[in-house]
Amino acid sequence: MSTLHKIALTFIKSIGPVTAKNLLAYCGSAENIFLAGKKQLLQIPGVGEKTIEAIRGSDALLRARQELDFIEKHGIEVLFFSDEKYPKRLKNCIDSPVLLYAKGTVDFNHPRIISIVGTRNATNYGKNLCKELCEVLAPYNVLIVSGLAYGIDVTTHKECLVNHIPTVGVLGHGLDRMYPKIHKTVAQKMVLNGGLLTEFPILTNPDRTNFPQRNRIIAGIADATIVVEASIKGGALITAEIANSYHKDVYAFPGRTNDVFSEGCNFLIKTNRAGLIHNAHDLIYYLGWDDELKEKKKETQTVLQLSLTPNEQRVVDALQNGQLSIDELCIQLNMQQSKLAIVVLTLEMQGIIVSLPGKIYKLV
Repeated sequence: MSTLHKIALTFIKSIGPVTAKNLLAYCGSAENIFLAGKKQLLQIPGVGEKTIEAIRGSDALLRARQELDFIEKHGIEVLFFSDEKYPKRLKNCIDSPVLLYAKGTVDFNHPRIISIVGTRNATNYGKNLCKELCEVLAPYNVLIVSGLAYGIDVTTHKECLVNHIPTVGVLGHGLDRMYPKIHKTVAQKMVLNGGLLTEFPILTNPDRTNFPQRNRIIAGIADATIVVEASIKGGALITAEIANSYHKDVYAFPGRTNDVFSEGCNFLIKTNRAGLIHNAHDLIYYLGWDDELKEKKKETQTVLQLSLTPNEQRVVDALQNGQLSIDELCIQLNMQQSKLAIVVLTLEMQGIIVSLPGKIYKLV
């Protein structure tokens, strides 16, 4: 399929994502839509005289040429609905964009993706929650998506960068600009470990109506959406509602009843639109990620145990139920302290156990 025609399809006025996919299904390619005769197009359900007039009478191909020149010059990737790289989670959403523009290094079909959203007027409470979330999630091979707006969004992106977590910003405008401008430096860093994503072409202003529209990408691209702080009205609640309509998991942090920017989160929890989480560990539990990590750790420990000496294995077995002091180990294993000291030192050097203050030992 011609990239030019793929882009041009999105410039045909009055044709949205649903109609565009319908046309693709019947015509086979974007190029064939522009080549199809009136009789053929009229046979497609939902396509009438106005749609055909829009296809034939538009300057979509001229506008697409301008877009194509820009993306080729700036190394921007076009993700079409039928492409292998198009986000598969998003593809399952009925109103997903037929085409996306992407810049960066990230795989949009990453094994684990979560979206974090919230108010633009983030409090210290909300910012600290973002910090804790990212710190705890860092070892879990996760991609974190947000909207690169003020408040919770940009705080999330910054914490991801600090913790070396790939992060994606979904924009409400084209890739020829950055809104707000103050986030340009953060966006540039994100491109090196993550990326920027938008359905909007160049010359698109960051109009207010664009942001609710881009929120469906934030909701659809992820396994779950987390609302950190939100007022009763705003983009975060819109994103949560969209995620619910896509049958995605939604979680929210509760706040005090008199806090304006916790009112939205409390409402989502109260009306069963979101699951309640107190911390990142709750999220890991609900998503089942901890079980996977424990299983891997168990497999690693099994491999290690194969190479242990009998006395080393006895110490490891004794510590399976919790930490023990050197004296407790001596009594439990009926082993002289001088001999036991050599065994625990060897296990420490192998990274199997760790020594705590007071000559107390536990498994890593």
